[in-house]
Amino acid sequence: MTVEEYNETDPFIMCKGCHRRSRKSQWESHYYVCPVCGKYKNISAPYRFKLIFDSDSFKLMNRGITSDDPLDFPGYKEKLKDAREKTHLHETAVAAVGKVSGVKVVSVVLDSRFFMGSMSQAAGERITRAIEYADKHKLPLIIFSASGGARMQEGMFSLWQMAKTADAVEEFSRNGGLYISVLTHPTTGGVTASFATLGDITLAEPGALIGFAGPRVIEQTIGKKLPKGFQRAEYLYQHGFVDAIVPRDELKKTLTKLLMLHGYKVTGGTPW
Repeated sequence: MTVEEYNETDPFIMCKGCHRRSRKSQWESHYYVCPVCGKYKNISAPYRFKLIFDSDSFKLMNRGITSDDPLDFPGYKEKLKDAREKTHLHETAVAAVGKVSGVKVVSVVLDSRFFMGSMSQAAGERITRAIEYADKHKLPLIIFSASGGARMQEGMFSLWQMAKTADAVEEFSRNGGLYISVLTHPTTGGVTASFATLGDITLAEPGALIGFAGPRVIEQTIGKKLPKGFQRAEYLYQHGFVDAIVPRDELKKTLTKLLMLHGYKVTGGTPW
């Protein structure tokens, strides 16, 4: 499965930041961070799982829950079919249970290749069931968010997922569960306003755009120019919105440290 759409026969990938072309092998060795300018490329859910889970330790969950067309929205069924064919996914939220340095965890990834990671009824149900599974089995929960917000083709059915997922996180927290939220580019809209910002620990990838409304919408609303870097991970870290900015190649080590600090027995020695 490809990390992002590109010509399979082209050995080069162009960076959307610096517009320089680098060999695909260089991107792979840099965890899909531009080897020239350092801009992060969005990655697929399977690749994300590969980065954090121990080898061959994870199993996908809730794969049978898929989007339909509750509002009979024009062209939506065709767009769903096209997204499934291009990404080989059935929905943006992909859940799995596996091991991180020997510790069994539940993880959910919003794959931005599928409708920009937008929240559908099916995505909300997959996320909720994953949280409930982690709660039932007393497992740590790690969610990677990347979303443009609610899926407009599903209207209120999409917006309901904000309350449903937030309620599931609240119950999980009330029962003593550990929830680590990782904000990637972009995390916006209803996802930001619900489960993505309810973590016990909130991490972010470098340069990620994080917020509810976009900067241009805010500027047009308030009639003022926003500070440089507003809503980027670094700005939010400086203002206490996220706990740490973690480079992609340091992510598994950081998760291992956090699990160890919360009393979980990790394997492979001390990660620092």
